[in-house]
Amino acid sequence: MALSGLSTTQLVRYLGLEPPGAGHGHIPALRFGKSTGSLGMSRSRAEAPGDACDFFATKRIVVTGAAGTIGSELVRRLLQTSAAEVRGIDSHENGLFALAESLQDESRFHPFICDVRNARNLSQMFKDMDYCIHAAALKHVGSSERSPFETVQTNVVGVENVIQAALDNNVQRVLLTSSDKAVNPTNVMGTTKLMGERLITAANAMFGLGSKAVFTSVRFGNVAGSAGSAVPLFCEQIARGGPVTLTDAGMTRFVMTLHDAARLVLKSLFLARGGEVFVTRMPVVRIADLIRELVDIVAPVYHFNPAKIEVRCIGRRPGEKLYEELTTEEEMRRTLELGELYAVLPAFRNIYNGISYSYPNARQAKKAHNSANEPPVSRAFLHEFLLQPGVLPASVAALLEGAARADYEPPPSLFPVRENGMVEPPLLQMKYA
Repeated sequence: MALSGLSTTQLVRYLGLEPPGAGHGHIPALRFGKSTGSLGMSRSRAEAPGDACDFFATKRIVVTGAAGTIGSELVRRLLQTSAAEVRGIDSHENGLFALAESLQDESRFHPFICDVRNARNLSQMFKDMDYCIHAAALKHVGSSERSPFETVQTNVVGVENVIQAALDNNVQRVLLTSSDKAVNPTNVMGTTKLMGERLITAANAMFGLGSKAVFTSVRFGNVAGSAGSAVPLFCEQIARGGPVTLTDAGMTRFVMTLHDAARLVLKSLFLARGGEVFVTRMPVVRIADLIRELVDIVAPVYHFNPAKIEVRCIGRRPGEKLYEELTTEEEMRRTLELGELYAVLPAFRNIYNGISYSYPNARQAKKAHNSANEPPVSRAFLHEFLLQPGVLPASVAALLEGAARADYEPPPSLFPVRENGMVEPPLLQMKYA
């Protein structure tokens, strides 16, 4: 649905900017408690636009990492607004080609192959752009640990290049998508994402040098169904008849849908004053519950009895945390609650005293946001959550849809039979519709 003709109220709801308690049309439990009061100060150069409709109207937006799970979703959602152009850049040729093919009827989308490590080419890509969403990164802990210099080049030098390209081209707003791994990092990937956040915050200090650009970050946890996430792996193990591997029975994680991740990124871009780190408030899941619910949903479509699927505890991997952190105790004293978001303000406020951190319905946060001090969701919530669009792999979702029909019979080609008579499903696709 095109959004160019929507009223201000309708687009405010689309971005999730309505008052707490109003509905968004997705899982109710993804909405969090009420916010009251105001911590606003005087108007500043970084104050968010007063009209949400005007925020994207006629704007030109560049998305780095556009071929990734988050990047491609952001591209599609931006094309639902009245933006004048959405420019998608990525170094992954095949992924960018697939995205371009899926959007070939959209004249406002322009894909380009570009690596954020290449400062000169990146600056050319930022020409005439108004906003930038920087989603390109190396995100896997293990591969980053094995290739630390490459990770620094992309996650640190790449952020520096984005900042410089934005300054050189007078881009109005830049948002970095960060990770929960940036909080008290125990690995190379998390450390580089933390450095990326710090660079983005510090870029706002250039306000005194004549720059009027607003630089901000948004930090979130696991996006269910994204490439490399746990849900596709668990589904593949279930499709093979088990076992499903669990590292620790007490492990908890934050989780959200791709739909909500993209929506909250756009909301953060809208709210940004400059220098803050937005943090998404996400429901907590116990991984053991997630696995059992997945087994109950997925095993029957592959003709397995859920009760017969083994869940095997294999022990935590080196450096793996039992719980997930999205804010720290140190950050709490400078963190504001904004309904479904937190805003962590810069530590060196004297450097950013030209910025007014005024947000609607803000209040002081009372505790650090980590999955150990939040109650996990119920199995009923998990069931509903897993059936949301984009959470399960496309191949599993198609089988579930087919199984709902009374006359459904799985195609024989999907289930090759071994010599011992056991069925062997193919590897599940890791791409999502």
